[in-house]
Amino acid sequence: MLNSGPVFLTPNQLQPQLPLFVFLPGMDGTGQLFRTQTAGLEAGFDVRCLALSPTDLTSWDELAEQTVELIYQELDKASRPVYLCGESFGGCLAMKVALLKPDLFTRIILVNPASSFRQRPFFSWSSTVTSWLPAPIYRLSSVWLTAWLARLERLAPDDRQSLLRAVQSVPQQTSIWRLSILNEFAIPEADLRQLDQPVLLIAGAEDRLLPSVAEVQRLARNLPNAQIVILPYSGHACLLEAEVNLYTIMQDHNFLRDLTPERAIEPSVKN
Repeated sequence: MLNSGPVFLTPNQLQPQLPLFVFLPGMDGTGQLFRTQTAGLEAGFDVRCLALSPTDLTSWDELAEQTVELIYQELDKASRPVYLCGESFGGCLAMKVALLKPDLFTRIILVNPASSFRQRPFFSWSSTVTSWLPAPIYRLSSVWLTAWLARLERLAPDDRQSLLRAVQSVPQQTSIWRLSILNEFAIPEADLRQLDQPVLLIAGAEDRLLPSVAEVQRLARNLPNAQIVILPYSGHACLLEAEVNLYTIMQDHNFLRDLTPERAIEPSVKN
């Protein structure tokens, strides 16, 4: 269990000769659920996944700064292009990170980004409701939540259990905090227009938690170089689904093209 700041989870085999792929996870913050995509991505990337402490109560700006610092630590070992990917809560963090250091990233992928959180009236007071729940009811509510997070019939049995464990791993106080900062999340459209690198926006058409299709369409109108991918049968936690392969999606939409050395970031630009 993490007890300090965020860290990068790393695969067993490091591949510093390949582009760096940084994944920012959903609200559970464990990073463990991304394992279903890691093997495919390792065909072309050196993969890192952010993991947050279960008691992490830092702000968006602090999380963005800490994440950038971790990326620079990786680039100190090998200068290379960086792909940034965020899912749900991590999609919001990815936008904050990208705007903090826009020249750091070659390409950006946002999967069902939770930047539409405030469009759900229920969520505007969800942190308050969560704070009122007795601890046993809070634990039971995680079972109900998984049915909204995922199309469970599209997940392998082991992955359903992994999703439930990840949701249950978040302490009640941490859930309250992360819901509250999601409710405050906002990025001016003028700021989004500063991100001119290619951006891939992925949304599950069967997302029952958030209006992700409408949100990626909104983001695409403000990102100068964005393309949208709609997964017609997928839910919110689409990267856990057995039939969803992120590397294949990137290949199919020519998102791996034109990976030129000049986009690699030298460690000297950190400051």
